[in-house]
Amino acid sequence: MPDPARDAQPDLYRDTWVRYLGYANEVGEAFRAIVPTSLVWLSYGVASSYVVADAVDKGKKAGAAVSPETSKTTKMAVAVVDTFVWQALASVAIPGFTINRLCAASLYVLGRATRWPLAARKWTTTAVGLMAIPVIIHPIDRSVDFLMDSSLRKIYPSQEKPSSA
Repeated sequence: MPDPARDAQPDLYRDTWVRYLGYANEVGEAFRAIVPTSLVWLSYGVASSYVVADAVDKGKKAGAAVSPETSKTTKMAVAVVDTFVWQALASVAIPGFTINRLCAASLYVLGRATRWPLAARKWTTTAVGLMAIPVIIHPIDRSVDFLMDSSLRKIYPSQEKPSSA
């Protein structure tokens, strides 16, 4: 008997290197003390483009799935909205804010607690920000799942609730 999970195509936006584009703004925030602000904003552009592309992809896939229970338009709208909101929160807004504040705090503390040259403090701040990225990702993802399950996903039509996995 064929195994549908084994035969399924990998999700380009979640199962390949493309997923890392969603983390571009966290990297930009980590480097904020060193690079021009325009590069930080560019990193947000990359991450936001990833979010939009993933939402459009999930909408197309939802529209292609056959289901007699709900309309194609409803399925597509739920998939796009759910993916966009989840990705915007979990990949851009919350981690970007978290890394920004962590780096700002570390630069401040290093300035008050050490006599290191400014360049050393900035590079240390960047290293702290980069090291924090893998630590914050899963707790933020799970928190956004909980937030979405407790709010937006409650208003979807009953057959269209996306899983929080």
